[in-house]
Amino acid sequence: MMRIERMPEGGRQGSDPSEFRITCLVDNTAQLSSRFWAEHGLSFLVEARNAKVLFDTGQSGAVLAHNLALLGEDLQDLSAIVLSHGHYDHTGGLAEALSLAKGVEVIAHPDVFRERFSRRDGELKSIGLPFPRPEIEARARLRLEREAIEVVPGVMTTGQIPRGFGPETREPRHVVREEGKLVPDPFYDDQALVLRTERGLVVVLGCCHAGLINTLERVRSIFGGKIHAILGGTHLARADDACLTQAIAAVKDEYEVEQLYLGHCTGMRGFLAFAQALGERVKPCPAGLRLEF
Repeated sequence: MMRIERMPEGGRQGSDPSEFRITCLVDNTAQLSSRFWAEHGLSFLVEARNAKVLFDTGQSGAVLAHNLALLGEDLQDLSAIVLSHGHYDHTGGLAEALSLAKGVEVIAHPDVFRERFSRRDGELKSIGLPFPRPEIEARARLRLEREAIEVVPGVMTTGQIPRGFGPETREPRHVVREEGKLVPDPFYDDQALVLRTERGLVVVLGCCHAGLINTLERVRSIFGGKIHAILGGTHLARADDACLTQAIAAVKDEYEVEQLYLGHCTGMRGFLAFAQALGERVKPCPAGLRLEF
């Protein structure tokens, strides 16, 4: 059974009969009337029985550390860190996380270290992972995987997501260098986290650059079963009407997803489009939100 908790500041209280618990640590927004901080970024803490997995680390160590302290979490017992892709707003808090969880395993796609840029106002801005590979390898156990893997029992990665089932949500401004030229970033490293719960599969998204439909089809093809819930960023903030309509129809009719907690790069336009079509199935996903499955 899934429950929503308002996260008590100061940590976990009482017994927890649920198999999984997910807390949004970092998002563009924070719970109203709370002391949680918000920033453009994303991070989730996934608790699965006796294991903890950090999915992405937000943009900065300061926000991650503040929100963790408010929760009474120190990450000393963290099982693994999984990175959805190599953008700074998902990896910028990695150094702080590694200082709290010394020697932890860091799981990512091999392309996570690829140098990335964004064209903004005629200038080229670096937007990739802000820490060099040797620094991470000196402080963590780095595991680079293209395929789907089980991180801890019941918590898996999608690995690299094939395209072709639905539109991708890449943007022309996101580029990489290839043979001396700037080309659109293919985002081969984009991946999601999947939880196998009693209610069905729960898909935790980073930015979903591979496209929401492509991601959901990857989940269904590998893990089978019903997709019960989706959390996180869908990268639909700048999507056109056709892309939004196709994504909403797939979620509603093809995959019959029961709960959506949308935030980060979904954008207000994307969120409102989903909410108008799916009603109370759609809710925001601010920092401080806690869900139990």
